[in-house]
Amino acid sequence: MAIAARSANLAESVRGPATIKTILLVEDDASEAQLARLAFARCGVPCTVAIARDGADALDYVFATGIHAGRAASARPAVVVLDLQLPRVSGFEVLERIRSDATTRLLPVVVFTRSREDRDLRTCYELGANAYLHKSVDFAGFAETARTLGAFWLGLNELAPSLRGG
Repeated sequence: MAIAARSANLAESVRGPATIKTILLVEDDASEAQLARLAFARCGVPCTVAIARDGADALDYVFATGIHAGRAASARPAVVVLDLQLPRVSGFEVLERIRSDATTRLLPVVVFTRSREDRDLRTCYELGANAYLHKSVDFAGFAETARTLGAFWLGLNELAPSLRGG
């Protein structure tokens, strides 16, 4: 808890009062999505959590297409938290598509997965992931990793100037 409080205080002292940022959580497991949502709520940084249940929905959210066509394309999340094993479109494909578009190339993407395969880790970094975190099988470990992830990416990390508008 102390890390999250310091993160929020540091972010406010550097940038002024906190603004509400959005995390796009791309997770097909409903119980893991709920646990991550609770952990993000406890990260000490005001945020909203949008959940995409598969890779296709994630891409629609990021690019404001499909069911998300009514949302302004410039109102992107502050960070995408991406599982790899997803229905319809894999996490690898989502990451590749985000990095291939000039408007989203700098959008922070954190892979949050159970995979411990070296080839998955390497592929994610080759595709441009900003971080690769393992999901703990332990409830407390999972929650702490998600909370710390939220505190860092929302409270301390500086977004690229082209991404600050939304």
